[in-house]
Amino acid sequence: MTETERPFTVVIPARFGSSRLPGKPLADIGGKPMVQHVYERASESRAQRVIIATDDERIFKVAKDFGAEVCMTLPGHPSGTDRLQEVARLYEMSDNEVIVNVQGDEPLIPAKVIDQVAENLMNNPHAGAATLAEPIARRDDLFNPAVVKVVSDQQGNALYFSRAPMPWARDDFAASSDSMPEIDCFRRHIGIYAYRVSLLNQYVQWPQSPIEQLESLEQLRLLWNGHRIHVADALETPPHGVDTEQDLEVVRRLIKEQEAIA
Repeated sequence: MTETERPFTVVIPARFGSSRLPGKPLADIGGKPMVQHVYERASESRAQRVIIATDDERIFKVAKDFGAEVCMTLPGHPSGTDRLQEVARLYEMSDNEVIVNVQGDEPLIPAKVIDQVAENLMNNPHAGAATLAEPIARRDDLFNPAVVKVVSDQQGNALYFSRAPMPWARDDFAASSDSMPEIDCFRRHIGIYAYRVSLLNQYVQWPQSPIEQLESLEQLRLLWNGHRIHVADALETPPHGVDTEQDLEVVRRLIKEQEAIA
């Protein structure tokens, strides 16, 4: 069996509640709910199974109606990672199985990056999780706290994730207020993860770490507890997900353009 044929599962956490865009998994995009677009993209990957995980009856019914496999999960999970672990437990997945977490608000997620992050984890047995990144070219993005940065070592293991600009280019930033240093070491974290089930089972038993609480980044709980996260540049940069009404309008336009070309 080749590396790309090894099985993995995609889980799509989909919550109805959202402070900025309530009910967004069911938002209409080109005649389909957003979560259906995500499901169809994930189904184009090499995953052996794609499961939508929700705590909402409305999402459950809509997903069933378009033919998805759906897992009803408990409300009140503090994070999507906790919801993933519940799915793994309910499906009695073994410790060495790999789950890729694809967010339910990523209707343009390329199947290629889903395969990539799963394969990267399977090819790096020392890591409990894998994720992706992309180069940062604009200074505004580097200093934007909404853009999460990641610094890795030469083996591709994450050293730290932060909302702050890092690494800090002391001399370059002191000399210039509007340009980026020439060195290619600034990366934006792309929020897609592959996990081993064994790590998920440990994750839900750990309390939030101080750095996780400060940065509001749940992946820091893994680093705090001594686990490695493999990071690689994405083969294809996923378009931005849907957080606001403006994001939704952009995605509607992009999908309409894609359908017109097809």
